[in-house]
Amino acid sequence: MAEKITKDMTFFEVMQAYPASVAVLQKHKLGCVGCMGAQNESLEQGANAHGIDVNVLVKDLNDAIA
Repeated sequence: MAEKITKDMTFFEVMQAYPASVAVLQKHKLGCVGCMGAQNESLEQGANAHGIDVNVLVKDLNDAIA
């Protein structure tokens, strides 16, 4: 299965296209819903800033929307 969500997408793009992603982001302790940076920050940038493995995050997000 090809990934629908990629590390280059912004948090805003992911949350807008896939509402189920919000629960996954919260599970990873990412408060993206209320963050101004979510509109411009890629998943990779945000994961790196918060010490999260972006590959694990993207896999969890894609699993949630499958």
